[in-house]
Amino acid sequence: MSFPDHNNSSCSGSCCLRLENVSVRIGSDLILQDVNLHVHCGQMVALIGPNGAGKSTLLKTILGEREYQGKICFAEAGAKVHKPRIGYVPQSPAFDPSDPVSVSDLFACCMSKRPAFLGLSKSMKKTVLQCLDRVHATDLIDKRIGTLSGGELQRVLLALALEPMPNILILDEPLSGVDVEGMETLMDMLDEIRKTYDLSILMTTHDFSMLPRYADQVVLVDRGIVCKGTPEQVLDSTEFNRVFHMKGAR
Repeated sequence: MSFPDHNNSSCSGSCCLRLENVSVRIGSDLILQDVNLHVHCGQMVALIGPNGAGKSTLLKTILGEREYQGKICFAEAGAKVHKPRIGYVPQSPAFDPSDPVSVSDLFACCMSKRPAFLGLSKSMKKTVLQCLDRVHATDLIDKRIGTLSGGELQRVLLALALEPMPNILILDEPLSGVDVEGMETLMDMLDEIRKTYDLSILMTTHDFSMLPRYADQVVLVDRGIVCKGTPEQVLDSTEFNRVFHMKGAR
């Protein structure tokens, strides 16, 4: 079921990510079938669904890591269709608490040709601090990665994904391993970032409590899109009840 798109159904004068009849097979298994999805710039879109529903596969398909049938395109306001810049935050990787690698070392490995053991150059340190400032995390620059809390690690990975500033930000279970207070802080930050930079945010989540407050669109995935609309429309739908065996998640 699809509810009317009240945000901007025509896309006139705006940018958007559009998937048309996208299907994905892995071997002989049909993982996703006939996915049609439209994400406007500035929107936060949440993908929900049971484990094994195809949510992560859908993200990997958009990232270009899965072969697919159908069409995926991006249009920028007043410009021809082109390949967008995509920022990606994977599910939180595990780091050994005893590992001496610091946040600045991580940035040096990802953003500089200079060996991490030499430290950051003065100009690179300024750039890293600017990146961390976007997520209010400049105080973490010298902390060891393995000692960060779940919320702190997500902020560091988010800062990396925002350099250079993407058109679309994709996050796979960003709330996993984050405590309740940290969830709200992280969602407030994502809301601030998408409004400030007018970028699209597409994320998977198993936490439904945050959706009415933050998401513009919720997409229920179960081997395909079975329902999409506002958080209220989807969470109160018969499709949500059928998939999760619960009525209303708010």
